[in-house]
Amino acid sequence: MKVSMSLILITLWALVTIAKAYDPSPLQDFCVAIDDPKNGVFVNGKFCKDPKQAKAEDFFSSGLNQAGITNNKVKSNVTTVNVDQIPGLNTLGISLVRIDYAPYGQNPPHTHPRATEILVLVEGTLYVGFVSSNQDNNRLFAKVLNPGDVFVFPIGMIHFQVNIGKTPAVAFAGLSSQNAGVITIADTVFGSTPPINPDILAQAFQLDVNVVKDLEAKFKN
Repeated sequence: MKVSMSLILITLWALVTIAKAYDPSPLQDFCVAIDDPKNGVFVNGKFCKDPKQAKAEDFFSSGLNQAGITNNKVKSNVTTVNVDQIPGLNTLGISLVRIDYAPYGQNPPHTHPRATEILVLVEGTLYVGFVSSNQDNNRLFAKVLNPGDVFVFPIGMIHFQVNIGKTPAVAFAGLSSQNAGVITIADTVFGSTPPINPDILAQAFQLDVNVVKDLEAKFKN
């Protein structure tokens, strides 16, 4: 059976459209998320508060003026403001984080499966970057940022930020999803539950299996 080129193109267009259908645009002014479906209406795949019952508090959060605690193994803290903190963000396709870095602290290599990130440095000096996909030969795109500088991390790319200064650093970042998700590479690979077979990781990372076992012990949840 012959298939016309126009049909193939239409099918490909449909697949691309479906693949990009995360965080869809709302079909009404807003869709404030609600936990109890008995008190809500079903809109855009989520249970939402009756719009007539929405209030200013549904679109408000405070506290980003306060520094996060950086007394941890990576010496950084991410304060997230997404749909869990502001239910009015539901279906709006956007969220925000504040990132605090102790001197020489880092936001270790990670990826956001559902969002592009745009970061602005407010205080301190950061070395930031992302690595492109295998198809692009895993190129590193990196810059040193000073206050007022902005850097973009494309959706799905592994990226990082490191405070290379002797003083604390502060950055804010916007993400193109109400719930961007985060996958920290080291925690995910070496700290999964149950753990990945050490022999698999030893071959993948070209490490001695005992080194892998030691890493899994360190990252064990």
